[in-house]
Amino acid sequence: MFTGLIREIATVKNYTNNILTIESKHKAKLGDSIAINGVCLTVIQVHSNGFDLELADETRSIIDESKISGKVHIEPAMQLDDRFEGHIVQGHVDCVGIVKSITPLSNATDFIITVEMDYIAHIIPKGSITIDGVSLTINDVYKDSFRLTIIPHTLRETLIGKYKVGTKINIETDLFARYIDHILQHRSVKKSMNWDDVDKIQALY
Repeated sequence: MFTGLIREIATVKNYTNNILTIESKHKAKLGDSIAINGVCLTVIQVHSNGFDLELADETRSIIDESKISGKVHIEPAMQLDDRFEGHIVQGHVDCVGIVKSITPLSNATDFIITVEMDYIAHIIPKGSITIDGVSLTINDVYKDSFRLTIIPHTLRETLIGKYKVGTKINIETDLFARYIDHILQHRSVKKSMNWDDVDKIQALY
């Protein structure tokens, strides 16, 4: 599990077939889970200045190749004794979004992100979303897009400040919204949700 708080901006040194080599200050251990631009991957080899990770075929079929090159966000998996901030992030990318517009404001910047309409139901106004591994709050949701307002600190400390119109991004929607949608779609239409159902959903956190 992750929190969506980026620990370091690292560098992709090589990507061949399904093996990704990262140059990083983080001292990883064999078998560690590390999110790379929001994608949970497993460390399979450790070097003096970084580590190797392996990408499954399913992962490679979802993400865009631009997300595994150049500079990348990294976040090691959350430890039991860590302070919990951000929001619950699994590192399971749902889809790739595209930056549609960037509008500077007086003390922030608005980003409009387009996604496939199938994922809009899991994107909730004032809810949480993960963009390339960064935990953010959604302001507005439209038919096939949503609006984020990014503060200057986040623009400075993440790669979001380098996004341009047309930039592709990894998106992980809200875990709670996905669970509720799945439950509602796979139950009898005659049976409504009761408090026992709500308790079961909350227990998943």
